[in-house]
Amino acid sequence: MSQEPQPLSVALAELIALRGFARVRSDDELRTAWQRVAGEELAAQARPLQIARGILTIAVSSAPLLNELATFQSPDLLKRLRQLAPHLNIKSLKFRLNGM
Repeated sequence: MSQEPQPLSVALAELIALRGFARVRSDDELRTAWQRVAGEELAAQARPLQIARGILTIAVSSAPLLNELATFQSPDLLKRLRQLAPHLNIKSLKFRLNGM
């Protein structure tokens, strides 16, 4: 490991990654984008959990709602999320039953 001084930008990037500050910001952005796309009523019953490999996993409060979202609303929700937050790189949606 080199003992040469690092540029401040490199040191700050390492600190941000180490402390998880970037993840907190992206989690907030994801929640905000989801609330805007889903609307108040749906956002109260379905919440975003994480984005992994471009797949946004959403916890849903009931089986009928999960079926409705996965079967009918998924394409529109995905399209609107991509338009509102293209930097999140969401490629698909996955819904998971979670008794919230």
